[in-house]
Amino acid sequence: MPRQYIDCREYPSTTNCSVALCADSESELLDAAVQHAVTVHGHTDSPELRKQLASLFKNGTPPLQAPAVQKMPA
Repeated sequence: MPRQYIDCREYPSTTNCSVALCADSESELLDAAVQHAVTVHGHTDSPELRKQLASLFKNGTPPLQAPAVQKMPA
């Protein structure tokens, strides 16, 4: 499986989060993303949160420059 990432800079937040996470396995990335979402952004760990975060994973590594901000999926 190729390296995957999720980049908080792509989504609006009250903290203007600049964290980007990447890993070689989807399960490792999901665990890290959930931990970040819970501790930094105040989300509750749930199957819905995990599904939403996993849907935002992209192949490759995060860009050095901040990407354009997108709307968080409902």
